[in-house]
Amino acid sequence: MTALAIWALATMALAPLPLRYQILPGVALLLVLPVLLVWVGLTYGVWPVLIGLAAAVSLFRKPLGVLWRRLMRGLR
Repeated sequence: MTALAIWALATMALAPLPLRYQILPGVALLLVLPVLLVWVGLTYGVWPVLIGLAAAVSLFRKPLGVLWRRLMRGLR
């Protein structure tokens, strides 16, 4: 849980940075998230994972939306 809390603090620390400085650390944090969620899920069960996933989607809703639109545009 501590690692997930540190992850959340790191994502919030990126928010005030200009967008061009958010991209690389944001991608790194997004790639680390599944590892953290699996780890938390194995240790504490499914409910903390669902809460962590909801928090992650909330924090990354705009970048994930852009990624989704690009993926859908590429499939057409």
